[in-house]
Amino acid sequence: MAPDGGAGTSGTARPGPGRSGPLAAGDPSDAELLRLHLAGDQEAFGTLFLRHKERLWAVALRIVCDPDDAADALQEAMISAFRRADNFRGDSAVTTWLHRIVVNASLDLLRRRASRRSVSWSGDPDELAVPEPRADTAGSGGQANRADAVDTRLDVDAALQALPPPQRAALVLVDMLGYPVAEAAVILGVSEGTVKSRCARGRVRLLPYLSHLRAHYPARGNQPLADGVSSEQGGGV
Repeated sequence: MAPDGGAGTSGTARPGPGRSGPLAAGDPSDAELLRLHLAGDQEAFGTLFLRHKERLWAVALRIVCDPDDAADALQEAMISAFRRADNFRGDSAVTTWLHRIVVNASLDLLRRRASRRSVSWSGDPDELAVPEPRADTAGSGGQANRADAVDTRLDVDAALQALPPPQRAALVLVDMLGYPVAEAAVILGVSEGTVKSRCARGRVRLLPYLSHLRAHYPARGNQPLADGVSSEQGGGV
């Protein structure tokens, strides 16, 4: 299996739907799969990737806010992990290590994308353009509900792009994908206090642009939302 878990070399290849459940009895652990990969097993890394691809895809997609760029970031991250698996020291879970590589690849892609723009960003969040709030629309029936879901996803994706990448990454992990602050801190390589601060600032900045969604999506706390992010949709909420 290819190091990208079957994605091939195309920058637009994306993980398919589905998500791994709990390990069945006798299945190797993530750490064991990584050891098998280092020992020369040709299938071990592909199995590891397939086990976690949906969560990794969700992280990349929400950080870069573009399906094609997310596919590129995820592929770069998995190639890096495949080639540098011997750098894993075991001081965190294998999944945490994989997520850290995906986050870094996604942020690197954003930096490269920003450098290609004619207008540079000074680093001041107040200078970033923000989307106009979408007018609340009423509808009925399945078609209206599907349209509302698409509109909501577009609203969230557009609002996320208004955030500086570090705030965006923290919010994606904690608020959208349900990671505990402590685990998000390990993935991002910062302190728990920094994660909390970035999330708080991001929420304040996003609130005016997403408050119209509260009537349709009541607050449920930090619940994982990766199941709503599919390769067909290119996003989720």
